[in-house]
Amino acid sequence: MRSSAAPELHGLPHGFCNRCWLCRPRSGERVVGLEYDELLPHMVERIRRLLAYPETRDLSIDDPRTTRRRRDIIESNRFLRRIYDEWYRLISASIPAGPGSVLELGSGAGFLARYVPGLIASEVFACPGIQLVLDARRLPFSSGSLRAIAMVDVFHHIPDNRAFLREARRCLRFGGSMVMIEPWVSTWSRPVYSRLHHEPFVPDAKDWTFPDAGPLSGANGALPWIVFQRDRQQFEAEFPELEIRAVRPFMPFRYLVSGGVSMRQLMPAATFALWRGLESWLCAWPHHWSMFAFVQLTRR
Repeated sequence: MRSSAAPELHGLPHGFCNRCWLCRPRSGERVVGLEYDELLPHMVERIRRLLAYPETRDLSIDDPRTTRRRRDIIESNRFLRRIYDEWYRLISASIPAGPGSVLELGSGAGFLARYVPGLIASEVFACPGIQLVLDARRLPFSSGSLRAIAMVDVFHHIPDNRAFLREARRCLRFGGSMVMIEPWVSTWSRPVYSRLHHEPFVPDAKDWTFPDAGPLSGANGALPWIVFQRDRQQFEAEFPELEIRAVRPFMPFRYLVSGGVSMRQLMPAATFALWRGLESWLCAWPHHWSMFAFVQLTRR
């Protein structure tokens, strides 16, 4: 006789079972008559939990310890480390020479300073290797004092992008650049970011802002695409002093199979060249096959 406290699962859509770890409810759960759309988030959350790094799985993304551990993850994951090397070479090559300092936003988990001598490394909270704690909406620099502002996966975490863009316009000298690598919207990335990623991803957002939550938990991963692609004419009308010099969507697979900073590595480092070759073959269709974009703005 079945105990009344035992988990129960029935009425599942065709193709699902009550035995596998994806479909079976946890102890004490009771799932009755679920439709596919109801069950899918349940399965996705199980997959996220299984693939999450044990070192960060139970930490809040806003906890500075998460950022410190992510730095260790990047250093120890050779596949991911090669991706960051590639990104940092691209960023450093796009920084203009001449007078002025170079500021990086969101430096906590990375190592861009190894590629850019004299880099000012900043973060939204104190953590190792950071020279400056700041809010990107209120930059503590004099007008025209920066020759570049660089960032990786930061722009889509700034709740009021207009406030930041006004500050970037003020602080960059003429001919200075803002360079970033950010999530991007494509045919492929929409379901991946929407289903598998822990951050909000809202390509249909009406505005460039989002609620000011935690320093890292607040986000809209689609925001760089919204500002620099979907609403490009609006951006150019509001910020004519910031010329969009490059928008280059790329890298549909490598970051995903590397595990990134949130998941376990899915492919060995020895397959890096194979995945890069596949991406090179697909680069002719960036609006279908990309998960990130390199964006460069120039102050004029």
